[in-house]
Amino acid sequence: MSPLRRALPGSEGNGPGCDDESRLPARSHRAGRRVRTLFIIRWEFVVVQHVLVAPDKFKGSLTAAEVASRVSAGLGVPTVELPVADGGDGTVDAAVAGGFGRITIEVTGPTGERVPASYAWQPTGTAVIELAEASGLRRLPGGHEPLTATSYGTGELIADAVRRGAKRVVLGLGGSACTDGGAGMAQALGARLLDAEGRDLPRGGAALKDLARIDLSGFLDISGVEFVVASDVDNPLLGPHGAAAVYGPQKGATPEDVTTLEAALARLAAVATTTHGLMGAVEHDGVPRAMGVAGAPGAGAAGGVGFAALTFLHAEIRPGIEYLLDLLGFGEVVLGARLVVTGEGSLDAQSLRGKAPVGVAQAAARAGVSVVAVCGRRTLTDAELKAAGIEAAYALTDLEPDTERCMAEAGPLLERLAARLAADRRLAEGAA
Repeated sequence: MSPLRRALPGSEGNGPGCDDESRLPARSHRAGRRVRTLFIIRWEFVVVQHVLVAPDKFKGSLTAAEVASRVSAGLGVPTVELPVADGGDGTVDAAVAGGFGRITIEVTGPTGERVPASYAWQPTGTAVIELAEASGLRRLPGGHEPLTATSYGTGELIADAVRRGAKRVVLGLGGSACTDGGAGMAQALGARLLDAEGRDLPRGGAALKDLARIDLSGFLDISGVEFVVASDVDNPLLGPHGAAAVYGPQKGATPEDVTTLEAALARLAAVATTTHGLMGAVEHDGVPRAMGVAGAPGAGAAGGVGFAALTFLHAEIRPGIEYLLDLLGFGEVVLGARLVVTGEGSLDAQSLRGKAPVGVAQAAARAGVSVVAVCGRRTLTDAELKAAGIEAAYALTDLEPDTERCMAEAGPLLERLAARLAADRRLAEGAA
């Protein structure tokens, strides 16, 4: 069962099959006044129609939960808040806002420093881990380190969750600072990456050029644990569309660095083929390349962490927003909604490639509920929005053309924007 089983304020009594475990605290607004209420699953119908507010973060300004709160306050009608994420930055925050607990531990940052990092935890054994928490760009104290940055801290988060009894680990990939093929993550889980002399390799992507053997004899016992990678990235590990070529420059890699990292990732794939039973090695420029797992869509996500998740964790890669909406119970909360308000900081061409607002719109369409969006700015045309399932978009730049002020005053502006949306849609006329 989804960790969130919610219906609407005003429902009374239990429907068939609805017991105490189906009652969970959730955020609601009634006429703009924040209250805490219980949402109860009803078997047949719900009583009060609500507006479902399900935005992603406004990057650099507001978290998804803060966006939802401001929109609800501005709408001034009964709402249910369900902050969302697509597997990237903000995934843990969205899960916590949706009812998960938060666990914080100290892990190894991408350049070796110790940093605090959190993951979301549900007592039935589901952990939601966000790579950016431990191995993200925001964890770089002194700037980019494209050749030596490591995903080791992400492995430490996974190990902690498994040792706590996790039965399902959801790994959100996005915002990575490293291009190490997930080698650091594997090392933290007990894999030994050895050179030809049997010495452990140092951490970081460039070191993989000397990889000769992978020893998994001390690997963490993950039997009985389901791993799901939530990502909207479909890049393979290698080649012109791979982790090094496409994302390396975003992490500070020079053209020479990209060449080094590409060869190192190819070595990782080749050794994994011979020592870990992967299929489909072929010769390319004198280097055997594993075109099975390495060529899989998503293997290049987060600097190749997708490859390591497939290889060492036997993970399933799922579209980030689609999977997380299911995890957060969107399909249940949207039932009976009169409107869905979604959004993110920028509605642009990238939004059409599996980002949260379009994922929310698609899920709402399956329930027959209309969707509008709020955003900081937008470059999509009305026709593009409608094709994506979004009836209209309201941008902060409609109120304040100065983008710096939009960033600094996003909260109050968002309330004003939501009030305009409510007036345009005449939401107050249908409020209970």
